Amino acid sequence: MTHILLVEDEVKLARFVELELNYEGYQVSVAYDGLTAITAAQNLHPDLIILDWMSPGLSGLETCRRLRSTGDRVPIIILTAKDKASDRILGLEANADDYLVKPFDVEELVTKVRTHLRRIQKKDVADVLEFEDLSLNRRTRKVCRGQRLIELTDQEFDLLEYLLIHPKQVVTSDRILEEAWSHDHIGDSKIIEIYIRYLRQKLEANNEKPLLQTVHGVGYVLNA
Repeated sequence: MTHILLVEDEVKLARFVELELNYEGYQVSVAYDGLTAITAAQNLHPDLIILDWMSPGLSGLETCRRLRSTGDRVPIIILTAKDKASDRILGLEANADDYLVKPFDVEELVTKVRTHLRRIQKKDVADVLEFEDLSLNRRTRKVCRGQRLIELTDQEFDLLEYLLIHPKQVVTSDRILEEAWSHDHIGDSKIIEIYIRYLRQKLEANNEKPLLQTVHGVGYVLNA
C-alpha cells in the first residue's frame, strides 16, 4: 500500500487530511513537528510527504532542505498560508515538488498526491511488464499473450499498463479515470466498463485463461 507521511501540527486538520487519504486507499503516518518528520522519513521511507511550512521545532522549508541533503528524492508537497510569489520561489528553492495554499480544497490535495505518485510509479516501472503469460513492453508498446501479438488502441494500452503496474490489486473505475485515463478524455465509470470488456475480448480471443476480473460493486483486478 502506498505510504504517505503527513507533517501538520494542527491536530484537527491533520486528522481530517489523514481520514481523506485513508479513504482514497493510502496508508498515512502523521508527524506534528519537523524533527519528528525527519526521523519518520528516514525510518518509514514514505512514498510521498505532505509538509506544513510552519511546522514547529524545524520549519517545513528546513525539513525539506535536510531531507534533500541526504539524497532523498521522495515527492514533497508543502502546505502553507503564505501565498506570495516570493514564498513559492522559496519552496521550490528548497526542492519541494509542489505547493498548496491554506485553506485548500482537499480534493485538490488528493489530485496533487495522485499526480506525483503517478510520476514516480511510471519512472520506477520496468520497461517490460509481465503477468502469467501476458507481457507488455512500455517502450515498443508491444503486447503479447504467450506468442500471440495483441493489437490495442492507445487507450486500451494505457488501461492494461495501469492494471499491470497494480497486479492483484482491485482498482475502482474512479481511480482508473483519475490515474490512467487520457487527460483530454472526459469519461465516467461506464466508459471504463466498456474498455474493460474490449480488453477482455482481446486478451481471451483464443480462449486463453481469464486474467481480467470484475469485483462487482468495487472495481477490476488483474488476477490469475
